[in-house]
Amino acid sequence: MNYTMKQFAEMFGTTKHTVRYYTDINLLPCRRDEQNRRVFDDESVSWMQGITYLKSCGTPLKDIKEYCRLCSLEESEENLRARYQIILRQCGQAHKKAEEAKATAEFMDRKVKHYEEILAGLVPDDTNPGNWTNKEKKTCLN
Repeated sequence: MNYTMKQFAEMFGTTKHTVRYYTDINLLPCRRDEQNRRVFDDESVSWMQGITYLKSCGTPLKDIKEYCRLCSLEESEENLRARYQIILRQCGQAHKKAEEAKATAEFMDRKVKHYEEILAGLVPDDTNPGNWTNKEKKTCLN
């Protein structure tokens, strides 16, 4: 199936500018129609899915470019090992982001519980810095 620039960008929740940039730097393959407009196909979809996954775990664009370059080369053990190193490094980054997200969610769960206790009248409202005295030196982020 073929997709226009607009359809392709919408499919991935990104901008036409981003898609255009990816094609301009030879990161994302596309064809051109008779009017020289970019046309995307199922191969383009596969590449964009890979790019999207790598970006979502924080892979720098230069590493994504290198990964895609390696994918376009003839298969070899050296090539496979180079791609593996990129993926291994990003796997560690993804796990680090997951730990950070978990810590943030736990913090927000504690804040929700504290607000619920305040709303239920179980504890005084100590979340407003305007009500603190100098001795308390609390933070609403505790």
